[in-house]
Amino acid sequence: MMTQNSDKKREQIQMFCMDDLVPKDHLLRLIDRAIDWSFIYDLVEEKYCADNGRPSIDPVVLIKIPLIQYLYGIKSMRQTIKEIEVNVAYRWFLGLEMYDPVPHFSTFGKNYTRRFKDTDLFEQIFAKILEDCYKWDFVDPSEVFVDATHIKARANSSKMRKRIAKQEALFYEDMLKKEINRDRAEHNKKPLKYHDDNDDDNPPPDGPSGGKEIKESTSDPESGWFHKGEHKQVFAYSVETACDKNGWVLGYTVSPGNMHDSRTFKGLYDKIKDIGIETLIADAGYKTPAIAKLLIDDGIRPLFPYKRPMTKDGFFRKYEYVYDEYYDCYICPNDQVLKYSTTNRDGYREYKSCKQICAGCQYLSQCTDSRDHQKLITRHVWEDYMEQCEEIRHTTGMSELYKLRRETIERLFGTAKENHGFRYTQMYGKARMEMKVGLTYACLNLKKLAKMLQRKGIIGPSYDRLSGCLMAA
Repeated sequence: MMTQNSDKKREQIQMFCMDDLVPKDHLLRLIDRAIDWSFIYDLVEEKYCADNGRPSIDPVVLIKIPLIQYLYGIKSMRQTIKEIEVNVAYRWFLGLEMYDPVPHFSTFGKNYTRRFKDTDLFEQIFAKILEDCYKWDFVDPSEVFVDATHIKARANSSKMRKRIAKQEALFYEDMLKKEINRDRAEHNKKPLKYHDDNDDDNPPPDGPSGGKEIKESTSDPESGWFHKGEHKQVFAYSVETACDKNGWVLGYTVSPGNMHDSRTFKGLYDKIKDIGIETLIADAGYKTPAIAKLLIDDGIRPLFPYKRPMTKDGFFRKYEYVYDEYYDCYICPNDQVLKYSTTNRDGYREYKSCKQICAGCQYLSQCTDSRDHQKLITRHVWEDYMEQCEEIRHTTGMSELYKLRRETIERLFGTAKENHGFRYTQMYGKARMEMKVGLTYACLNLKKLAKMLQRKGIIGPSYDRLSGCLMAA
C-alpha cells in the first residue's frame, strides 16, 4: 500500500538527545574519542587575555572547524559553515546544540590574522597528534619514505612578472668549498677564490652563483612557477613529506613550486633526523652526492633507485670507463689513460684524455664528438658516497623495500588529493599554505589513529574518553 503525506512529520515536536542522533561508529565520534582536545587550550593560552575583553569562541571549536573542512575535503570555509549548519554530526563534534548559532565563516580567518598568524600553532597540533600515535606504538620510524608533491596555488598563470632572483645558497655550499680546495691542494693546484656576497665592489657573476630571471605571480608572489613536462605549467607550492612504512606522516615542509626536491630536503631532514631512522627511501630527484654524504655520515642508509646515464645513444656509458683509485685516473675501453686535470667549482674532478692518441682511436666515434678529439670525464669529490649508495641498492631486500613507495608515500599523496582537497589551495601565501598542510596531515594521522584504535577494540561505543577505559556493559 502506497504511503502519502509523509511530510506531515516535519511539524512534529520531539524530545531528543544530540548524542543519540550521531551513529555510534561515525568517524567524528571515533576521532573525538581518540584524542583529548584540551591540549589546544595550553597551546593558545598566551594568545588570549585572562581577565579582559569579551568572551571568545572556544579555541577547540575554532580549531575543529577547519579540521572538519580538511577531513572531508570541503572546498572553502564558507561552504564548511553551511555544511555545519545542517549536519548533526558536525554540530555534535563542535559541541553545538541544534539551535546554537554557527560561527560566521570569517570567524576563523579573523582569529588566524589576529592571533595565530606567524606562529607555529598548527605545526604543534600536528606534532601533538603524531605524539599520540607514537604513544600507541603504531609508528615505526626505522624505514622512512620521502617525496614531494605540488599543490596548485591560487594564482592566475597569465598574471605574472619577471624578476631577477638571487640564487639561494645550498645547505652544503661551505662544506663543499672546503672540500674542493682540500682536493685541489692534494693535486698541487691553487685554491679557488670565491666571491663574497657582501662585497659590493666585487659582486658575484650572473649564473648559478648570481642572479637568475624567474617568473613571479602578481597574485601570490610566494608561490613558484612549476612545470612538469610540456603541458603542466602553473604556479604552485611544493610540499615535501616523510612517512613511515605504515603511512603515518612524520614531517613536512612547504616551499615554492620552482625549487628542486634536493634543495629543500635539508629543511625536512632537520625535522626528522632524530626519530631513529635506519633507512631513508627516496626517488631519483634526491640522488645527489651531498644528500648521500649527509645521510651516510649520520649513520642512515640511503636507498635511491637506478638512474639511467644521460649519455647520447651510440656512445660509451660512463661505467665503461674504469676508475683506478690508486693512480687516480680513468681507463677507457681502449685501455688508454685519462689523467686528472683539475677540480672545478661544482666539486667535480676533471679527467682528460690525450688528444693525439684519441685522434687515431678506432672507438673515437663512440667515445666523444668534441672538435679537439679529447674525452672529458668528471667525478665528484663525494663520489665514494654515491658508490656506497649503489652497494646499498644491490643489498638483499632493498628492491622490495623501494617498491613500497607506491603503498606508502604515493598512496598518501593520492588520498590527500582525492579526499582532502590537496590538489589546489584557496589561500594566499606560504604561511597559510603551511597551516593547510599541517591541518590536512593532522587529519590524515588522526583518522588513521581513530580507525586503528577501533580495530584493536581500544575505542568503541562503550569507551569513556575521560577515564581512558572501557565501560561496563
